[in-house]
Amino acid sequence: MSPQMKLSAITLDCPDPLALVAFYQQATGLELHPKSDAGFAGLNWGDGLLIGFQRVDDYRAPSWPDQTVPQQLHICFKVDEELEEAEARLLQLGASKPDHQPHDEARARVLVDPVGHPFCLVRE
Repeated sequence: MSPQMKLSAITLDCPDPLALVAFYQQATGLELHPKSDAGFAGLNWGDGLLIGFQRVDDYRAPSWPDQTVPQQLHICFKVDEELEEAEARLLQLGASKPDHQPHDEARARVLVDPVGHPFCLVRE
């Protein structure tokens, strides 16, 4: 039998972990990790997964869909509200919506977080 692995954390580079964790906390309603600070901040998912945000000096935002600066990571979130409502709420929180939308917008939307990481919204 081969060893089993369980994903325990996903960490995104960013210039300001506390600012980016605030965006994702408002977007998801997740609990702030108690040891969050200016160098590393995180959100706790109910199943033990942590989404983290680590400070990187001279951070360069991905240039999606152009690959001049590759995205390196892509996150998808299932939403239990209409995609239009979720999109509007996230745009109000500081996300942006690129012109390039590779999916049928009735099925999924690509947004970009405040520091340039693309992510998808999909209807649950």
